[in-house]
Amino acid sequence: MKIYALQKLFHSELEDIYGSSEVSSIFNLLSEHFLKIKRLQLALNPDLKIESPQIDSIFAALNDLKNHKPIQYVLGETEFYGLPFKVNPEVLIPRPETEELVDFILSSLRKSGNKAGELSILDIGTGSGCIAVSLAYHLPEAKIYALDVSNGALAMSKINASLNNVDITFIEGDILDARGLNEKIGDLTFDVIVSNPPYVRNSEKKKMKPNVLDFEPHLALFVEDDNPLLFYKANCEFTLNYLKDGGSLLMEINEYLGVQMEELLSGFGFSSIELKKDIFGKDRIIKGIKASTN
Repeated sequence: MKIYALQKLFHSELEDIYGSSEVSSIFNLLSEHFLKIKRLQLALNPDLKIESPQIDSIFAALNDLKNHKPIQYVLGETEFYGLPFKVNPEVLIPRPETEELVDFILSSLRKSGNKAGELSILDIGTGSGCIAVSLAYHLPEAKIYALDVSNGALAMSKINASLNNVDITFIEGDILDARGLNEKIGDLTFDVIVSNPPYVRNSEKKKMKPNVLDFEPHLALFVEDDNPLLFYKANCEFTLNYLKDGGSLLMEINEYLGVQMEELLSGFGFSSIELKKDIFGKDRIIKGIKASTN
């Protein structure tokens, strides 16, 4: 089958779902991944013939995409903060707004003047490891820890740490199980605690697309409507014992719950509370400084 005919087939099968421009982008990604053909080669060699087994992989991908499977899961990889990451349905696909969280952490640390070699950072609910790995990559002298309740997520985050050649200490634990977590954390304390916990209320599912609802892990996405701050409260309670005085708590949040999040952190005694909007003008990140207990 010639490459231009294959490309035409993709457009006819997928344009109603993704639109023409997105289909072109998807086809370029798949061609480079499965066929090792770059975009320029596609343009210069429209009569290039594709044979098995490569074409079998392309058709399998086409079928997955017709069923709304995210392209990142089809490829098994994505990019986050300029770094390569492996992904599968055990972990959320890293998102641009989480890149903003990483960037905010790094810029805040630069402004604070803290020496990287003296920093200890914990990522709660690490998933793919995108936050922890990115911080470890840009702060190679810091001690980075990553916590998750899911064995599958930890396995993937370890792969990504190795892929990016960074050193991270991984901890299997449940932020909702304070007693069990205390046994695993021991006497560790942290200068920075960061988390991107589940924050999508079940009532918001109707706004979400099938590629998210049908494929991404609900454990990492959803909370009950009557307790939407469940994981944020647990994170704040955790900081009472494990965040150093003057240390920072930063979390990605539900865009509709910014005011409630400010009230939550204030109630736990955090100072210098900062609510930061993302590039779309939505409340997305909150930061607080732990007050001294002395």
